[in-house]
Amino acid sequence: MLTDSHCHLASHRFSAEEIPDLLKHARDAEVTRMISLATSLDDLQANLSIAENPAVHTCIGIHPCDVHHAPDDATTRLAAFVNDPRVCGIGETGLDYYHPAPDGWDEENFRERQRKFLRQHFELAATAKLNVVIHTRDREGCGSFEDALAIYDGYHTSVRAVFHCFIGPWENAKRVLDLGGLVSFGGVATFKTAHQVRETALQSPAGSFMIETDSPYLAPEPYRGKRNEPSFVRKTAERLAELRGESLESLARHTGQTAEAFFRLRPHSL
Repeated sequence: MLTDSHCHLASHRFSAEEIPDLLKHARDAEVTRMISLATSLDDLQANLSIAENPAVHTCIGIHPCDVHHAPDDATTRLAAFVNDPRVCGIGETGLDYYHPAPDGWDEENFRERQRKFLRQHFELAATAKLNVVIHTRDREGCGSFEDALAIYDGYHTSVRAVFHCFIGPWENAKRVLDLGGLVSFGGVATFKTAHQVRETALQSPAGSFMIETDSPYLAPEPYRGKRNEPSFVRKTAERLAELRGESLESLARHTGQTAEAFFRLRPHSL
């Protein structure tokens, strides 16, 4: 039984009418649990509605690419939902230095707003006793990772963080793990040229990572370039299990248990 620890079922690329079929595809692939993440106040209610299905839980947050649209009190508004039983974490938040600043913003002001929002998400998580899902992305170098890790360092004694869709070297993954955090591997780990990601996944001990789709984005091989969906996490799991020399059942078990602990979910029942 596999857990897709990061998907966006309320994305505009999925119509509301096809959600039942997506969940059926997931069940058929033995993906029995999904974490769907909000990225703005606008898709919050849609995520909560989808999470009425017992196979789905949701995290609530403001994506770094959306902070210029979000009101200054966005995390205060999110706080109203932290005790909802469908909510299992805070995010997707983080730092995105890949996309250019939007019209009316210079790069440094936009990045500073992202950093401010990331700190606010950590403060909300600490108060709510939930953990945080972090996005980082750079045009070059790893500035967003370094800045996000420095912010996490200020909260790591009270909150855990997962750096999702992790594509960095083992040395950076270890720095996350040393703070008590996790990394998560998605479809990029199946790409033919993604040698660094696979090396990191090979060195990451059981209990230190989860698996994800980030659907509708970043579909794994052999679906690369197509719209991703939660059922495809099986392809990533199969590739990582092969790489690590363990059975699919073993990888599904420990990544599922890691997700249970991080998101404070009920254990899977047979």
